[in-house]
Amino acid sequence: MPNYNFFTYILTNSSKTVLYTGVTNDLGRRLYEHYFNTDSKNSFTSKYKCYYLVWLERHQYIDHAIEREKEIKGWSREKKAKLIEQENPLWRFLNKDIMEWPPILA
Repeated sequence: MPNYNFFTYILTNSSKTVLYTGVTNDLGRRLYEHYFNTDSKNSFTSKYKCYYLVWLERHQYIDHAIEREKEIKGWSREKKAKLIEQENPLWRFLNKDIMEWPPILA
């Protein structure tokens, strides 16, 4: 099986009150899609304006990334917050570390 980069990630809104967990093989593209609501105007991230990356984890295999996403989605908000704070105690928005932010509509 070839090596790839897959990511499990957590987004939040500007007030850091809502959390969204997802998985992707292209984090920059996925952040762009969330920001411009390319999935659906009725999507969770669009409805709650979850555009801000606060946590990510790289995986070599997609099945590991999906397993981790499912695991995290089953957690309480408190447990997710503890996970975020282990790597990002100030809940700094990490988007600029990944791509130009805010993104420019191409």
